[in-house]
Amino acid sequence: MNANVDAYLANLQQWQKELMQLRQIVLDAGLTEEWKWKQPCYTFENKNVAIISPFKNYCALSFFKGVLLKDPNKMLVAPGQNSQSSRIFKFTRVEEIIELTPVIKAYVQEAIEIEKTGLQVAMKKTDEFDVLDELQQIFIEMPEFKEAFYQLTPGRQRGYLLNFAAPKQSKTRTARIEKYMDRIFDGKGIHDCVCGLSKRMPTCDGSHKQLA
Repeated sequence: MNANVDAYLANLQQWQKELMQLRQIVLDAGLTEEWKWKQPCYTFENKNVAIISPFKNYCALSFFKGVLLKDPNKMLVAPGQNSQSSRIFKFTRVEEIIELTPVIKAYVQEAIEIEKTGLQVAMKKTDEFDVLDELQQIFIEMPEFKEAFYQLTPGRQRGYLLNFAAPKQSKTRTARIEKYMDRIFDGKGIHDCVCGLSKRMPTCDGSHKQLA
């Protein structure tokens, strides 16, 4: 057991019992408990397998390569509409977790086997993402902005394309693109901090003020 996880769970105001039960299940499977991204993370031979997390209306056991799990019980869901790899179990009661323990264990074991065999998720390539009409128009009007955008790393480009596509209204999509123009000209990703690292990376504690 990781001391950081001990402290984290001890101070939880919600979902404490549920996460402690999930923690025991994944530890019983032989995974290594680590503290990454300010969350309990479980690894197999230094490869990320799962994370347990509290949310407002539920707690979750998330599998990094959940899309590769067979999911015979149809219990896994995508955490977001653009999630290509991760899939999650949602729980709202500790009794539910206890009742489903054999099922959860089977999913965890399958996730471990996936890492043993070295299977990888076939991720959608950056050039396969749709470029919004609004973004295309701005590219035409501002060739220098188009150049700056395509000088970003593929991962940063994907982050922006997904973010820009989220609003339903065209004017909102355009406003969002304009909001991030300066950051794109600076070569920064949507999650980058002033420290130059992504807020999603464990080496950045997220305490920096985000770029405007």
